Amino acid sequence: MVGCAEVRLTVKNNGDAVNLFGHLDENLKFIEEKSATQIIARSGEIIVRGEEEAVDRTVALLRQLIAWTEQGNPVTISDINYAWHLVHENSQAKLVDIRAEVVLTNARGKPIRPKTAGQCRYIQAIKDHDLVFAIGPAGTGKTYLAVVMAVRALRSREISRIVLVRPAVEAGEKLGFLPGDIQEKVDPYLRPLYDGLFNVLGAETAQRYMERNIIEVAPLAYMRGRTLDDSFVILDEAQNTTPEQMKMFLTRLGLGSKAVVTGDVTQVDLPKGQTSGLIEVQTVLKDVEGVAFQYLTGEDVIRHPLVQKIIEAYELFGAKAKEK
Repeated sequence: MVGCAEVRLTVKNNGDAVNLFGHLDENLKFIEEKSATQIIARSGEIIVRGEEEAVDRTVALLRQLIAWTEQGNPVTISDINYAWHLVHENSQAKLVDIRAEVVLTNARGKPIRPKTAGQCRYIQAIKDHDLVFAIGPAGTGKTYLAVVMAVRALRSREISRIVLVRPAVEAGEKLGFLPGDIQEKVDPYLRPLYDGLFNVLGAETAQRYMERNIIEVAPLAYMRGRTLDDSFVILDEAQNTTPEQMKMFLTRLGLGSKAVVTGDVTQVDLPKGQTSGLIEVQTVLKDVEGVAFQYLTGEDVIRHPLVQKIIEAYELFGAKAKEK
């Protein structure tokens, strides 16, 4: 058939082959469906057949994945999707380069790395700036990576404490109407921050740090009137702050401190007609030196592959609604 091609690739050893092919060759089957090519695996050899352009892209994808496995890493469906995005966009970035840095090792000894180019830029921004705003959809690692960088700064003694903050406003609920004492009232709002801490530090260590006040997890209202020196401060779900609350939080920053503000401007739960502090601050601080704005997108989603499709579907729906 005119325009057909066949390319053969070699995998160095059985371990790399297992990491690349996946359980019962599920990775290769997924790549076949995604790329509209035929892939045949024979021991350490991979044969790719199909229309020439499709084969070229599939070979470029497999080379990225092979380089990743040569560092001892198993390939996941998420890895394939992101590497395919790089190839499809003709990006010069390589999966293995984006994920070269181990930022931290978590409580289970698992290395934590940036998984996308956007995450890589986000981590670098936190290293280079005292105030970083990370804005993007769910699943892009905004909060988790901020917690990782905070723990890293604590371990290297760049700061002496971590303060994790969230506005206690979601879907129109107010704390006064919730049952229980103040701790029981705010815990549901702070749970995602606890989850990140427990993953990075382990539940026992995180709990010990909180008891010693090395780590503080609190609602935004508790920040009023305070000055936070030598701290790494994270404001999560910042789209649910008012402009006044945002200003109050940002002016808490003391000497030797860093702040990371995370949020998704498409998920504002403030009362109708109330301006989001996260939306306004992008205009207020856009030209202020020392401040960085990092925008993550659906391309940086690292949850279930379906989450990325859901985000894209909502973006398309929103764009069509605006046209009408």
